[in-house]
Amino acid sequence: MQRNMKAWLSDMLEAKVKKAMPVLSFPAIQLMGINVPELISSSDNQAKAMKLITERVDTAASLSLMDLSVEAACFGSAIHKSEFEVPTVTGSIVSTKEDAESLALPSAGSGRTGIYIEAVKKAVAQVTDRPVLAGTIGPFSLAGRLMNVTDIMVYCYDDPDMVHIVMEKAAAFCIDYALAFKAAGANGVVMAEPLTGILSPRLAKNFSAPYVKKIVDAVQDDNFIVIYHNCGNNTIQMIESILSTGAAAYHFGNSIDLAEMLTKIPQDTIVMGNISPSNEFNDGTPASIQKATLALLEKCGEYPNFVISSGCDIPPMAKWENIDAFFAAIKTYYDRI
Repeated sequence: MQRNMKAWLSDMLEAKVKKAMPVLSFPAIQLMGINVPELISSSDNQAKAMKLITERVDTAASLSLMDLSVEAACFGSAIHKSEFEVPTVTGSIVSTKEDAESLALPSAGSGRTGIYIEAVKKAVAQVTDRPVLAGTIGPFSLAGRLMNVTDIMVYCYDDPDMVHIVMEKAAAFCIDYALAFKAAGANGVVMAEPLTGILSPRLAKNFSAPYVKKIVDAVQDDNFIVIYHNCGNNTIQMIESILSTGAAAYHFGNSIDLAEMLTKIPQDTIVMGNISPSNEFNDGTPASIQKATLALLEKCGEYPNFVISSGCDIPPMAKWENIDAFFAAIKTYYDRI
């Protein structure tokens, strides 16, 4: 369903009671009685998961799987899968400039991306009361998986030309993938660029921001937005280059002080975050997540552009009693004001 997403953001900005937008998808396996491999291999299961979550909790949008292995797999990376954890990339496929130059650019829809695109198309038909957003990886985070997340940090200094070659191909694929989601009816993408968060501000400005901007410029319009996610601990220091990307909204992890970050972002730009997925949603208790959620709302709720969320993707086996407690705490907060 086509929506004016700039208007959606504007309405969110003006609303006194703001709906949460956690990165919530994989815990649907518990509601469905299936495992992660069954979820990631079936567009029907993914669409059903998205629908079930919208029926369970009142989120600002419906988000497809945040699986940061699917794009790398299209390039040929090896993937580790397990029953109850999100898939991960193992090893690297680029270690020389020759590897980078010969790296073939896959088409959007190859590998499991075809399943994910089809899932969003099906979800759009089922979820009609809120926007549907697709989860994608950012270009530097994709390049890091192709080159090994540790090695790419060294390559940025020792062989920057090789990194830029891979970045060009990563960005090109990210554009094609986002446009495929757009054609499938998605209202935008949440682009995860967490690996950038461990770079220095100078390196982030050189190796991430220009490529993210290229993607944003190619895909974003009034009806399709990019929400930029970065859960690294250096995001406050690199906020200037992050904002230069032109993304419609921003989402940050729990390794930073979100109240401090909000002072550095224009108040007409939505900022989301940042309850810990591991410490609270996965390992916490209803009491602890209620306390953390209320504390964050009391700290950041004065900012009209703040929307509460998880700090990153909520793990597949995060307790639903904790997820429910998160939403209950939000209701408690807004009932008071």
